[in-house]
Amino acid sequence: MNQATPISPPEALIDVIAKESARPVAPVLQALTDALLAQFGDAVSAILLYGSCLRSSNFSEGLVDLYVLVDSYANVRSSTLKEKVDAWLPPTVFAINVRAPDGSPLRAKCALISVSDFEKGTSSWFHGYLWGRFSQPSRLVFARDERVSARVHVALAHAVLKMMSEALSDQREVLDSAAVWERALTLTYRTELRPERASRPAEIVGHDPGYYASVTQASVPAIARLSPVQEQRDHYVQQPANLRATPHAVRWKRRRIAGRVLNVLRLIKSFYTFENGLDYVIWKLERHLGEPVAVTPRLRRFPLIFCWPLLWRLLKNRQLR
Repeated sequence: MNQATPISPPEALIDVIAKESARPVAPVLQALTDALLAQFGDAVSAILLYGSCLRSSNFSEGLVDLYVLVDSYANVRSSTLKEKVDAWLPPTVFAINVRAPDGSPLRAKCALISVSDFEKGTSSWFHGYLWGRFSQPSRLVFARDERVSARVHVALAHAVLKMMSEALSDQREVLDSAAVWERALTLTYRTELRPERASRPAEIVGHDPGYYASVTQASVPAIARLSPVQEQRDHYVQQPANLRATPHAVRWKRRRIAGRVLNVLRLIKSFYTFENGLDYVIWKLERHLGEPVAVTPRLRRFPLIFCWPLLWRLLKNRQLR
C-alpha cells in the first residue's frame, strides 16, 4: 500500500488544519462519542467526524461518518484472528445506533483504524481511500491529549498535500484552488464504487470554498510543481511533470483498478465486522448498482459463497479500466 516518502507539511498548513478540526460540532454528537468510548475505552486515541452529515449538519436523519483511531488493534480485540483481520485491510467498518438526549435516534457508520495506519494512509498509500477523504474538512471530536491532536493534524495536512500533488496533470496550466480540488475529487471518486454525480466535486468545493483556498495557499510552498501567479490572487501555475515520472493517466488508471478491487474486498470484510453484515452489504450494493438486489435464502445462509455473482456485476458495471 505504501508509496514514496511523503512531503513534509508546512506549519501554515498544519495551523489551517488545526483550526478547521477544532471548529465546534452539534452537541448531539456527544452521544455517539460517549458510546464509542464506552465500547473501546482507553484504547481510543481520537475520533474524527467527516462526510456529508458534517456538511449538511443533518445528524438525526443522515448516517454520521466517524473514524475511530486506536492505539493498536490488539487493545480492542478479544482474539488474534480479529486483530489480524483489522490489520489486513484497514479500516474496519461497523455501525452504532444510539439515542440523543431528546430521544431522537442517531446512526453512525464508524471506521476503526490504528493511529499509525491512519498516518500511513493519509500520507503514502498508493490508493486514495484515506487521503481522498481526509483532505476534505473534518472535525476532531475527541482526542486523548495534545500529543494525539498534533499527530492527527499532521496526518490531515499530509492528506491535503498528497491529494493536491496527485491531482496535478502532466501539462503546464494555470489553475485556481477550486479547479485543483474539483479535479482531485473527480479523480478520487472514479477510483471507488460510489455512484457520485458529475457535479458532486464542484458542489463539495462550493460548500466551503474558503477552506480549499486556504489549504491550497498554505500547501503551495511544499509542492514543487505548483507556484503562485504573481498579482493574481488564488491562481497557481502548474509546471510540466518530470519526463521520467509515471504518466498521470497511467497512475490514475492503476488506482481505479486497485481502488475498486479494494472496495469489493472491504464489502466482503463487512460480512464479519458489521452487525447484520449481509443487510449492510446489500444496502451498499443497491446504492452502487442503482437497483434492488434480491436476497435469496441461500444467499442469507451462505453469503460468502453466493455473493460473488453480485460482486462481479458490481465490478463489471463500474468498468474496471
